[in-house]
Amino acid sequence: MPSQPTWRRACLSLALAAAALQSHAAPSPLLDASHPVDWWFAFKFNAASFPGCGGAAPVNRCQFGGAPQGYTSAGSYSQQYIYASSSQPSLAQGNGCVGDTPADPVGATFGQIYNGALNYVVWNDQFYDDPAIASCSGNACLAPWGHSKGVLAWDAQGNGVVMQVSTPSWPASGSAQFPRTSDGNTLGCVADNDIEVSQHFFSLKLSRADVLAVLQGLANASAVTDPGNPQIVRNGGPADIQNAVSLLGQKSDSATPQVSKLSSGVTLISKPSALQVPPWQLVSAELGGVALRAATWWESGKSTAIPSTAKPGKPACWDSRLPTPGPVAIATSGSWQGQAFSLKGGPGKNYNHAKIGVSTSGGASYAIFGDMNQEGALSGDCASSQNGRGGLFFALPNTALAQSIAKLIGGSTAAAAR
Repeated sequence: MPSQPTWRRACLSLALAAAALQSHAAPSPLLDASHPVDWWFAFKFNAASFPGCGGAAPVNRCQFGGAPQGYTSAGSYSQQYIYASSSQPSLAQGNGCVGDTPADPVGATFGQIYNGALNYVVWNDQFYDDPAIASCSGNACLAPWGHSKGVLAWDAQGNGVVMQVSTPSWPASGSAQFPRTSDGNTLGCVADNDIEVSQHFFSLKLSRADVLAVLQGLANASAVTDPGNPQIVRNGGPADIQNAVSLLGQKSDSATPQVSKLSSGVTLISKPSALQVPPWQLVSAELGGVALRAATWWESGKSTAIPSTAKPGKPACWDSRLPTPGPVAIATSGSWQGQAFSLKGGPGKNYNHAKIGVSTSGGASYAIFGDMNQEGALSGDCASSQNGRGGLFFALPNTALAQSIAKLIGGSTAAAAR
């Protein structure tokens, strides 16, 4: 048996090694500051259905910069949310104000990036000039720029975490060292009221190869960012990742979707702007022609609102190289704990800007989180609206999550195309 001093030295060495490993732990989605998971999904309700914040919510502290905005005191907002994760795949009610504390998934996950030393890329087609994007006209970036929003971060070894968001003007800085100069960087503390209507957030743990695939997908989708601006890009890590980052912030001329199977089993689909097809039909096709039900910013009565489709088939706006898509149903209402809410797009409190869906046929049950609305055209002007833009989709095979989301968006359905 080793002597006591030797045993103590061995224990101390083990403790120091454990602390070192913990301090260099790979970035992960976080449910709170001390609870890493492989993935999580959060759905923020709209102001009409679940106003304000959940539970005994503290006053908004604007932890990533900014000041509380007038729309919060006027009651035209909601930061109530439900969430699911790899450790709890069915949706459950969250507490407090989503995105505003280290104790909610959005706030905790973004906090490790904003207050840490990770490399990062932030992209958003609606930065509203903070930061300004030189190659965009006006304060938002329109077609053919990608309709895509999120943040990707990785460590020196290339291990990473991605958070897809549907919120305009957030996030718009990846580090407390480079804060926004004319606006806030916390939900509820941004001039644009992006917490009035429903929104979604999805975060996934990534291997080095996954990080590279996401970066390549962003380039393919013409995601809006600027590798020369430290407010939204800190480049570092492995050389191949650095090279991929340097290619971002440009309009891609690709017309080929990028489909990547990530180490988690998630299928990443990148739609390029030049592939002028209806977005959720593309997702169906690349997942084997499964039937889908999707809830997006879908404005009833607008000429660009793509109707539901009731059977498989290639629409007129299609690329002959692509597989045949299955039917895509458009969810127009949903409910949670007996409270109904609209899933249509439009101005006001009772609308939806999340882009989520589920498969309703096939062997695997997918929960799908996207950048793109089901707006454009099945025929006619094939470059219309989202048909002519790029974006990413993450298709997660998980039966419990898919069933839970299906119930959430299982209300009324838009009429099918004739």
